Order: sequence, then structure tokens, then C-alpha cells
Amino acid sequence: MFGVVPKSLWSRTNPADSNNLCTWATRLLLIEDGKQLILVDTGIGDKQSEKFFSHYYLHGDDTLDKSLAKHGFHRDDITDVFLTHLHFDHVGGAIKREGEKLIPAFKNAHFWSNRKHWDWAIHPNPREKPSFLKENILPIQESGQLKYIEDKSSGTINPNISVRFAFGHTDAMMFPQMNYKGRTLLYMADLLPSVGHIPIPYVMGYDMFPLKTMEERQSYWNEIVDNDYVLFLEHDAVNECCTLQHTEKGIRLKDTFKLTDL
Repeated sequence: MFGVVPKSLWSRTNPADSNNLCTWATRLLLIEDGKQLILVDTGIGDKQSEKFFSHYYLHGDDTLDKSLAKHGFHRDDITDVFLTHLHFDHVGGAIKREGEKLIPAFKNAHFWSNRKHWDWAIHPNPREKPSFLKENILPIQESGQLKYIEDKSSGTINPNISVRFAFGHTDAMMFPQMNYKGRTLLYMADLLPSVGHIPIPYVMGYDMFPLKTMEERQSYWNEIVDNDYVLFLEHDAVNECCTLQHTEKGIRLKDTFKLTDL
């Protein structure tokens, strides 16, 4: 998760257990806007084999259905699913197993990807292939529910959502930007997995193009600080949202809080 950064450094913010594993979240964002109920990413899902899940030590009792029910919703209420990218921990919950069939887990929703990333995922390079599982991806297209967002197509999915792109983690990862209670909210996906990844060189070993990631982060971090954006963190097990600030050591953490605190 921290690439070439020494454990003695990254363990200060993300201590590992006896198996050298850290705790991570798959925190999704639900956007209710008029007649649309938009889910950003879907988590890892539950349809894979026991052997597959044994590698990741899933724990906790949170589920998508329980979280939706807490807010008075059902998965059939979802109108749109925004997929930041097609790695299994972001798209696995998009498809469910029903008997011998693999079908969309959100039967009334459009699933939004972009053509460049979709093509990248269905023709994967050897290094990234284990993260692009065909059973998570192809049934979306086969269902007829797949829609494409094109570059700089602000408002395609919703007039109040802008789509931002990054190309270092994987080709054409996208993430939504929106206004919420007078603040600009940016869903970070894997551009910033946790507050422990804020220093520019703290790039994941999963990133396909780490130098590109560093370049993108420098640009985004400056924009984020200059405009006081709120960042929504998908993988940070402790911190839901954060802000950044300029310091003598570079751009660093300013505050952490829950979205409901705004």
C-alpha cells in the first residue's frame, strides 16, 4: 500500500498486524439529488470464492444492504452506479451471483465507466490482470446497463457532478466532484487512499505509473489546498473526510472529520 516507502515511516500512521497487514475500508458514497440516487463504487462484494477472500481477511459486520437500510433505501432504489475504476475492491459489489448466473446487483441502475478505462480493463496487462476480474466487469456490459462518461463530460451523470480524471494508478480512473453545504467535495478513490498517503512520494505499489501519480497528486494537492476542498476517503479505516494545508514540509493533513460534521 505504500510502495517503496520504508515500513518504519508508514507504520507511524498505519501500523501493521502480525501478518504485516493494515486495516482498510471500502467506504462508498451515496448521493441523493432529486430523482437520482447515485452510488459511488460498490466495494469488494460477496460472490468470490472462500479461497479468494481468504487472502484479504475481511472483517467487520458492515454490508451495503445494511448501510442503505439505515438511510431508508434498498439497492433497487439506486438509479446510477459511478465506478471510479474496475479493480475488484471497487467494482466487486456491482455483480451478484444468482444461482449459476452473474447479474447486476442494482437492477434499476445505469453503471457509469469511461471507454478508455473499460478497454484497459477488459484487455488487461499481466501486472494488473489479477485486479480486473471478468466476472465483475463483463456482466455489466452484457446486461445493457453500461454507460460511458467521456473526458471532461461534466454533467453527464448529473448536472451537479463534475468528473475528474487521473491516470497514474490505472489508466483513466475517474472520481466525482460536487458541491455539498457550500463546500467542494472530492471523492478520492485511489488517488488518496488514506491520510497516511498525503506526502507526495507515498505512492502505492499497485499504481501502474507511479511517477504519473506523483505528478497528478502535486497538481491536485495544490488545487485542493488553494480552494479548501473536502476530501472523502474510500480506504481510510479511521478517517472519513479530511482537508489539506501548506506546511514547511510540503502539503500535509489539516483536519479530519465526518461528512455529517459539515
